[in-house]
Amino acid sequence: MKDKQTVLVVDDEPKILSLVKSYLEMSGCRALCAKNGGEGMALFERYHDSLNPVSLILLDLMLPDFSGEEFCERARRGPCSSPYVPIIMITAKADEESVIRCLTIGADDYVTKPFSPRQLMARVQAALRRNGGGKTDDGFLFYGDLTVDTKNRAVSRGGKIIALTRDEYHILTLLMSRQAKIFTRDEILEAVKGDDFDGFDRSVDSHIKRLRAKIGDDPRAPRYIATVYGMGYRVGGDPNQG
Repeated sequence: MKDKQTVLVVDDEPKILSLVKSYLEMSGCRALCAKNGGEGMALFERYHDSLNPVSLILLDLMLPDFSGEEFCERARRGPCSSPYVPIIMITAKADEESVIRCLTIGADDYVTKPFSPRQLMARVQAALRRNGGGKTDDGFLFYGDLTVDTKNRAVSRGGKIIALTRDEYHILTLLMSRQAKIFTRDEILEAVKGDDFDGFDRSVDSHIKRLRAKIGDDPRAPRYIATVYGMGYRVGGDPNQG
């Protein structure tokens, strides 16, 4: 029976592994620790089809055998890949270019070394909460009282059906499929343009505005779709207040 959320920690520094493992267990999580990418990927794959699969990955950017970027790529697109598992990068590189790279290769968040264990745990818990709905085996996506039935392409809030356009449906499904991730406008366009998405870049903002209105989201204090300024959109209340 599943009783705890499992967090995979991949870092080549024993002290960091020990510290993070201790804090995770104190917060009620199960910790799997690996000192390199190979060990980490083996654990990720071993638990993939278990009753307690990995719920979140804490990943060092610089590993001794292969890079955090490569690990992230395998976790997202390999034979045992999972697009719904949040990945938080741990990196010593705090420059803007490195941070943006972390996020564009599939990571959902990042922390820089040295880091506060309490702050890291706050990020872990926030990511787990945002991803709490996720996708179920029967094709439903949930966030609060908002539901997407991907098999029947139907959206409802509190049991009431909401009529969306094709593009609005695709954007909402994308955002709700990975609830810990911040999606850039380019990523949103890339995900839906195969269906002849109507417009470019700033039109994403217009679609989001109409989508919020239809699902009853207040743009000044959104509950469902948050604007993360300078980056894009994600599911959840807006930490930037609008």
